[in-house]
Amino acid sequence: MRKTCKNWALLLLASAALTGCSTPAAPERVELLISAAASLGKPLEQIKRDYERQHPDVTLTFNLGASGTLLTQLEQGAPADLFWSAASMQMDALEKQDKLQPGSRVHATANELVLVVPQGRSNVTSFAQLGEATVQRIAIGTPETVPAGLYAKQTLTALTLWPTVEPKAIYAKDVTQVLAYVERGEVDAGLVYRSDAASAKQVQVVATATSGQHDPIVYPLAILKHTRDLQAAQDFHAYLLSSAAQEVLIRHGFSRLEGQ
Repeated sequence: MRKTCKNWALLLLASAALTGCSTPAAPERVELLISAAASLGKPLEQIKRDYERQHPDVTLTFNLGASGTLLTQLEQGAPADLFWSAASMQMDALEKQDKLQPGSRVHATANELVLVVPQGRSNVTSFAQLGEATVQRIAIGTPETVPAGLYAKQTLTALTLWPTVEPKAIYAKDVTQVLAYVERGEVDAGLVYRSDAASAKQVQVVATATSGQHDPIVYPLAILKHTRDLQAAQDFHAYLLSSAAQEVLIRHGFSRLEGQ
């Protein structure tokens, strides 16, 4: 009897060991690091929540900043799986350096450049007034590193206002800082993307630059060659182009791309 009980005990232990071996392993967690233009910050907050809810094994981390600054970081070897720029020139630079996954570069959204003033605290209603003596401080992104600043300079040059405006320019590290200057009333006006103005309560949009006054405002997206997880990067890249993500971008003031 004792021998029979002992045999049963051994069988149960063996069965438990086999059952343990056959238990599926938990999915390995994946972290994706995305270097993205500061102007994408608000919609990316919602996109992060939506995507991580649908993909509980994925953690999205965003490194937000001026596209020129992000480019410098990537050129110096900063880790990232995807790059989402606010202008083509930064993506062009990485492409020339063979740092992009072949075939992954796409235009993922678009934007408009608008003139904003402090809500209820300015008489500026047009670009033309920026040249007047009563307008003394105008915030724009630094043209060399901030795409919105470059578009602003292009627009003001097209309107023959740049020589007059340049001495009044207050340069900012990114569009978020431009918007903060305007919201606090520290400048008479500023030039930002429509998406930034859409999320601000203390500014008023008074004019919109026409497409012919500056380069097309498109946001190129690409997977980087040194991504740590190509499949996960490809999956998120595809999601950013999906109707769900595009609707989030549109709700935050971005423009629908032609053909979408």
